[in-house]
Amino acid sequence: MGAFKKLLASDVIVTPFEVNKGFTFEGAAAMTASDAGIDRFLGQNITGDFSTLEVTTGEVATEYRRLVYNSIKELYYSNYQSTPTGDTASLAFTVPGLDSTGDVLQGPASSAGRYENYLQTTLTQSREFPTGSDTYVGVVSIPSKLYGDQIQPGSFQISNASENITVVDDSEGNLVDDSTGLIVGQIFYAHGVAAITDNGELGLDVYGDAIYGTSIYGASDQSYIENLIISSSVTCSFSSSFDLFETQYKCTVDPSEYNFSLNSSLISGSTDGTVYDYVTGSYFNPYVTTVGLYNEAQDLIAVGKLAQPLPTNNTTDLTILINIDR
Repeated sequence: MGAFKKLLASDVIVTPFEVNKGFTFEGAAAMTASDAGIDRFLGQNITGDFSTLEVTTGEVATEYRRLVYNSIKELYYSNYQSTPTGDTASLAFTVPGLDSTGDVLQGPASSAGRYENYLQTTLTQSREFPTGSDTYVGVVSIPSKLYGDQIQPGSFQISNASENITVVDDSEGNLVDDSTGLIVGQIFYAHGVAAITDNGELGLDVYGDAIYGTSIYGASDQSYIENLIISSSVTCSFSSSFDLFETQYKCTVDPSEYNFSLNSSLISGSTDGTVYDYVTGSYFNPYVTTVGLYNEAQDLIAVGKLAQPLPTNNTTDLTILINIDR
């Protein structure tokens, strides 16, 4: 048996809190396992007409290198083709609807900075993207089942120990070569995508320290990126971030409420429902052992068990707090 009381909106408090979990995957086999599904793609700037015979990439899924390159460029670097710090849109908000050409604009058609490139910081971010023929970009794609709402900023790292390459996340959306401190790409936390677009210059084991002009002898974007994207001797680690919502229900029993117990064990052996004499005494207070939460259709949706029976009070309020995480 039970007694019912409606809760007010003020009796319910919903509080979000963030939970994190760290992951480390050593080797390509661990990254592509069924319980992980981390994929790596090599994008290539291939010019000319598209052909279905073009080279593909990917370890979990298969994509064309040309399409990977174009997708990363369009999504994350379309505003950064004329300047590394990005073209500034003339409007500070997205204009709803479409213009006459069918583009969703953030500025007029004359503005180069009209695209959403998913900035990960309010600071001015520098993004370099290779545009030369046959240049490469590397992409690490982490499934949402691992990162939750987003990758926790500052937690991402991918390395190839045999080549002395380590790339880390600087918490501001940049990927940085650990040995040189140079920005080599960007990470997009809510997408689970890390894009490596540069070679980090001195981040490679090169032939001596010889530099010819502005280039390092023996180093290239391609070899640097391939050592992280194609090699099986890589380690990838990151932390997931997921928001849980804790709902607190405040169940208050006033002194005038629930002063009669509904426990069937208090009924005497008579057939008319008469209770034992001690139950009717002025000093008898019922005990609360269980609180159930019902929806509007009177369906029981949650049960809270008290650690020990709790007596009600005929002079003061009794408040029971029920916390539910979801």
